[in-house]
Amino acid sequence: MEYTFSNRIQSVQSSVVRDILQLTQGKSIISFAGGLPAEEWFPMEAIRKVSNIVLKQSPKALQYGVTEGIMELREQLAKRMELHKKITVEPSMVMLTSGSQQTIDLMAKAFIDPGDVVLVENPTYLACLQVMKLYGAQVVGVQSDAEGMIPEDLAHKLDKYRPKMVYVVPTFSNPTGRVWSLARRQALLEQCRRTGTVIFEDDPYGELGFTNQQLPTLAALEGDAPDRLVVYTSTFSKLVAPGLRTGWVAADRRIIQMLARGKQSADLHSSVLDQLLLSELLRSDSFSLDDHVHKVSLIYKERMETMLTSLQQNEAWKGSQWNKPQGGMFLWLELPEGLDAEHLLRVAVQKGVAFVPGFPFYVEDCKRNTMRLNFSFASPDVIRTGMERLGEAIGEFTGRYADV
Repeated sequence: MEYTFSNRIQSVQSSVVRDILQLTQGKSIISFAGGLPAEEWFPMEAIRKVSNIVLKQSPKALQYGVTEGIMELREQLAKRMELHKKITVEPSMVMLTSGSQQTIDLMAKAFIDPGDVVLVENPTYLACLQVMKLYGAQVVGVQSDAEGMIPEDLAHKLDKYRPKMVYVVPTFSNPTGRVWSLARRQALLEQCRRTGTVIFEDDPYGELGFTNQQLPTLAALEGDAPDRLVVYTSTFSKLVAPGLRTGWVAADRRIIQMLARGKQSADLHSSVLDQLLLSELLRSDSFSLDDHVHKVSLIYKERMETMLTSLQQNEAWKGSQWNKPQGGMFLWLELPEGLDAEHLLRVAVQKGVAFVPGFPFYVEDCKRNTMRLNFSFASPDVIRTGMERLGEAIGEFTGRYADV
């Protein structure tokens, strides 16, 4: 039978990251591909305890809920954002979502008509590109460097395209791990105020810092404005566990109302059980989310440094360049010019290690010699073994595929 799928869904490419994860399932392949948290550090005992409490309290944990999410958790998140991010919002300006990925989908659903322009960093988060293209957006990359979007190119493209929104991951970004400078954050706010353009700030990694330096979010810099331009989203996926599928979005009430309309047609509401578990976890006397995040950040820092040391000590990587992440989960690497990371991946998988080639993250001016490595999932010993395999792969690849 020939199925007649929509042009919309056929226009979207499958996620390279998801495809690589599928490739590694059930095989003895060390994967630096997915953006996976360290599962051995999930707070299993704390979640087990609050699960018993929630399920004993009331059957409402298994009942339908309101689209915007349970008020208890929205209130807790409003307080937490004020305390940790200096973002001032009322609980009515917060909506719970099925991970921050759903927020991206809802933002596209609420704002994008076919042909509308969205400005993004280049490179940017792959799944955002998928969503925006699914809704028919014209995605335009803004020239970016280690400090963020270049203001001159941003101003030019705001005036030229009059975009519906600017999507950014300014803190420990995916895929590059970059941190925008304060000046670049302020420049983005100023330029978008000038043109009245919505800023969509994705901040899933912001609390996973490796230094004491913490730059303000765009939402904090904007302050308590009457007509807010910044739509802020984050998630418990990186702070607690991704299986709980709970994120949140904070924005002007009018935007929240429209996102809620879109959510009603998607899933009615996110899991009430997961929301109640997280709410109970945040108020628990036996568990501190702040302490947990601090501990996990130290673990990720150690793993990042293990990966960096392996790169620095292996002559096979001579001529390659990489950043030193200040937080988050990813290391971005550029091979010498002329080498294709997708071809390297074929050799690497044969050696028993996987990563994500960088080209799918680009909107334009694609650099095929780039690659993203995840350091959060594997233990230091596994990282060392994986990097040894990857070193063997790059050595073999340089000889066999350099001219492909």
